[in-house]
Amino acid sequence: MRQISFFSVEASGPRLSDLAGVLCAQGRPTAFGRTAARLQVVVEQPWRARLLAAELAWRGVRVTLTRAECGSPLVRTAFQVDLLPMANAWLDGDEKVVPPGFRLDGGMLRLWALAAGRNESRGYFFPFDPEVPQTHAPLTAALAAAGVPGPVVGPRGGGPAVRVTGRRRLDTLTELIGDPPPGAEALWPGGAIETPVENPAAAMA
Repeated sequence: MRQISFFSVEASGPRLSDLAGVLCAQGRPTAFGRTAARLQVVVEQPWRARLLAAELAWRGVRVTLTRAECGSPLVRTAFQVDLLPMANAWLDGDEKVVPPGFRLDGGMLRLWALAAGRNESRGYFFPFDPEVPQTHAPLTAALAAAGVPGPVVGPRGGGPAVRVTGRRRLDTLTELIGDPPPGAEALWPGGAIETPVENPAAAMA
């Protein structure tokens, strides 16, 4: 029988705190005074937007799918009171920061993977927010503390990102983030190296 890690998404179940994984990637928080906050993330493919929206809805978050000014899919939550503590923790004024002592778990890693993760022959990539370089070092440390360390690669290597390699580390990662949602099998660690098949009719439903 497979032993489930205490920090895996299967052990913890879906939680609102999992949304921090979107902020580890290119997601951004916005606080509306002291009353509410929302998160939004621009993703590269419509299937990422669709799967993220489903995961966020499962965690009790209202979501709108639209398009960013650049034309890419945009996942945006509603302003919610219960998102305010997370937004405040990840903001220093208007600048995104990693909260002191931040620790990753399986749920956060799962949403980070859906927002930006890539499965390649060279390893599994957890991309950082390229516009906020000061978040890269603490997130690299958080990945290592979660049991999935890896070297930081720059833009020429497919980054900025941490590249996780090695069978043991990839097995640990797979255990932490759980089974892939339908349509994301190729995205998951250990999956076939290919682009997930898009369903145009459902992509932005």
